[in-house]
Amino acid sequence: MSKGIRPRNYEFLQKFNYYIPGVAEMFILLAFLLLGALLGNLVSLPMVALLGQEAGMQYGMLVSYPLMFIPAMIYASVKSRGNSFTKSGLLLDSKHFSPLGGALCALFVILATLAAAFCSDAILALLPDMPVWLENMLKEITSGGNLLINFLMVSIFAPFFEEWLCRGMILRGLLGQQMKPVWAIVVSAAFFAIIHLNPWQAVPAFLLGCLFGYVYYKTGSLKLTMLMHFTNNTFSLVMSNIESFSEIESWLDVLPGMRYWILFAAALLLLVLIVNAFRRIPLEREAGNMDKVPALFEEQSLP
Repeated sequence: MSKGIRPRNYEFLQKFNYYIPGVAEMFILLAFLLLGALLGNLVSLPMVALLGQEAGMQYGMLVSYPLMFIPAMIYASVKSRGNSFTKSGLLLDSKHFSPLGGALCALFVILATLAAAFCSDAILALLPDMPVWLENMLKEITSGGNLLINFLMVSIFAPFFEEWLCRGMILRGLLGQQMKPVWAIVVSAAFFAIIHLNPWQAVPAFLLGCLFGYVYYKTGSLKLTMLMHFTNNTFSLVMSNIESFSEIESWLDVLPGMRYWILFAAALLLLVLIVNAFRRIPLEREAGNMDKVPALFEEQSLP
């Protein structure tokens, strides 16, 4: 019997352990995501009619955003259940934190996320100005309307559902299908960028996706990448609700040139040091530190 970890059925994430999608399946998941987006839009229309444009759109997003991922989740769950009887799987959420430890890993990824977000600001400054309509739409999500709804959307739903898809499904699947780790991380980060649907979010999403992917590759921890995603989104949410920061386009608008580049160098150095610290986590397999889960009917070895 191959060594593995039995799933704990009461954990939601364990429903997907036996589904390890490859490149072709990645496009199937994308198709289900588009189907979910269509269903979400159809559901939100009656809410707009009942509550008016502004309130209907905001409350409708609470329903339509999770619904966007439901068809893909149902498909992945059904595939996983079918595979579980005869095929081994890979845990979505493992805990390979040694020798750093879980608490230090959590602290490091929070700092690394903030540092990477600051560094990506310099690249965003090279892009043309964001269209006014898109800028207004994004501001509505972060600083318009009900702050609690914005927090649920940006800081809870987005980290959970997007990490489930981009790291838990896409990256884990590509690694499980023996794609070279560097390419698996890049492809999953590109997928993460594409689903944001505009270059002003896609560029930082790709850079952060590479960082999230490396952390997942080394630790196997989906909860850790959810924490990173939560950190990035919540920081943006907080800043957009501080009046003196809500209108800035770049940190260059706030910090004098030399001070900005000193902080940029410090953030980049911090990021390099933290990534180097995660290199100390040993790999159990070349494909990454996702724990193997034996098939449900796999013969048990005697103690």
